[in-house]
Amino acid sequence: MNFLTKSFAAAVLAAAPMLLPAAPADAGVGDLLVAPTRLVLNGGRSAEVILNNIGDEPATYRVSAEFRRMTPEGLLEEVTVPGAAEKAAEEMIVYSPRRVTLAPREPQSIRIAARPPKGLPDGEYRIHLLFRAIPPATPVAAPTGEPPKGLSFKLTPVYGVTIPVIVRLGNLDVKAAISDVHVDQHDGKPAVALQLHRTGTRSTFGEVRVVKAGVKEPLASGRAIAVYTELNERQVRIPVNEDYKGALSGPVTVQYLETYDDGAKVIAETQATLR
Repeated sequence: MNFLTKSFAAAVLAAAPMLLPAAPADAGVGDLLVAPTRLVLNGGRSAEVILNNIGDEPATYRVSAEFRRMTPEGLLEEVTVPGAAEKAAEEMIVYSPRRVTLAPREPQSIRIAARPPKGLPDGEYRIHLLFRAIPPATPVAAPTGEPPKGLSFKLTPVYGVTIPVIVRLGNLDVKAAISDVHVDQHDGKPAVALQLHRTGTRSTFGEVRVVKAGVKEPLASGRAIAVYTELNERQVRIPVNEDYKGALSGPVTVQYLETYDDGAKVIAETQATLR
């Protein structure tokens, strides 16, 4: 492989984004911090997302829209052929600027708004915004000495953060339920597994808590757990809190709390016996 071909291969690899799931609070990857990591726009409301370059060098970031759907395991898979609702979301959600260059420790707001067209049916519409770092241009150095044998290239990871942007139109409702609570494993550690069920016209988002009578803190809890409208149920595995030293077996109360800016509300609860 000649020098130009190897340089082209390196450029192609550099263009492939390395994506990480968003965290429940501020999300950061590489030198990029994004807050908040989830937006819900009711009707035509607008909002802002703050990008912050927490690195020591200037950085450029590009903002783009993606389509992602949730699997029954809770993963978000990229969609190559969007459906009607996804296309409608892309057309109604506007955001600016779409490219920013930030000095070290400099924040920048991205303005986001929903402009639903007349006649659009009530419902929940969602896209995911990708905030991706653009690697700085690196001059290509001419080869010196003997050309290397075999294939050689340099990997340049491109970091990004995705967040859901949800538009809700009309009076939407949702109901949730919990079933099949049992002891399981998560990354080789004890966990509590369960099924979350959803019915209605909107998604759910919140925290799952597993509580034992007489124990002050939950023996397991998981935040930022969503069930999107493409699913009626999803599997959840919550690692047991490392501070919990008691027995897992026995009766527990499992709650699913929908979280808001001003608090939380229990939308599903069940009693179960762990074995």
